[in-house]
Amino acid sequence: MTVVTEQPLLLPVQPPQSVQIELTSKCPLQCEMCFAASGPQGTHGTMTRTEWLAVITEAAALDVPLVQLLGGEPTVHPDWIELTEHALTLGRRVEVYSSLYKIHERWWEVFARKDVSLATSYHSDNPDEHDRITGKPGSHQRTRANIQEAVRRGIPLRAGIVEVLPGQRVTQARDDLVGLGVTKVRIDRSRAIGRAAATAAPDASELCGRCGRGRLAVLPDGSVAPCVMSRFMPCGSVKNGSTLAEILNSPSWREAVERVPVRAQDPCDPDCNPGLDGADCAPAEQEACDPAYEDIPDKK
Repeated sequence: MTVVTEQPLLLPVQPPQSVQIELTSKCPLQCEMCFAASGPQGTHGTMTRTEWLAVITEAAALDVPLVQLLGGEPTVHPDWIELTEHALTLGRRVEVYSSLYKIHERWWEVFARKDVSLATSYHSDNPDEHDRITGKPGSHQRTRANIQEAVRRGIPLRAGIVEVLPGQRVTQARDDLVGLGVTKVRIDRSRAIGRAAATAAPDASELCGRCGRGRLAVLPDGSVAPCVMSRFMPCGSVKNGSTLAEILNSPSWREAVERVPVRAQDPCDPDCNPGLDGADCAPAEQEACDPAYEDIPDKK
């Protein structure tokens, strides 16, 4: 009689501390450097409400502390509030990465809940320059006003600035954010991924070095990648019956993470997560991970 012993489940190189839920590629903006190439013509993909709920449940079972909802613009997805509440019920923290272009009054109550925070992208203190980057006239005025409102309500907020244009008013944008009361600001360069890659094939050398090391991403089609920025390196899919644990312990996951360059000095902090409309490791431009967020001293 042959006795079959169950093989122990191998743990990933580094347990994930965040899961990036890319709900949609639909967005009212069309930023020049968007890692997901999202825009008004984008779609919600093929993931169903039930499948997204299951992903969050699996992430909680893996003890992933942070669920980040992004896109595209996550708030255009019809289930984003239910998914937020589901994650909170499971004891997870939730960050909504929004352009803050259009916020319904009732949403502020969701953002103000315990363990919920906001992240956004801010491109310039100059309205014309900001709107040129987003491709949406009036976007600067709306985003800035909603940043002010979030700060007024005491909602935790971080902001990313991505340098896209020659001579862009990056420093002035940072100063403007600080003046508005934002205490976490990141500045990064545009990464040649998504829309910013133009015709070039995406390359792992453009990544910040954190992809797959403490994070994972699930894309609108169910594909799982080391992060939304490394979407060109899918390691499996939750649509074919695979669990997050199985994907994290698969050879394809380890091979993908090994492709991500390890930086001599890690510029990222644990907060580093992708953006939503751009090309860095986490903002809409995708906030890339260098440099780390700058904590602005409290002047009180």
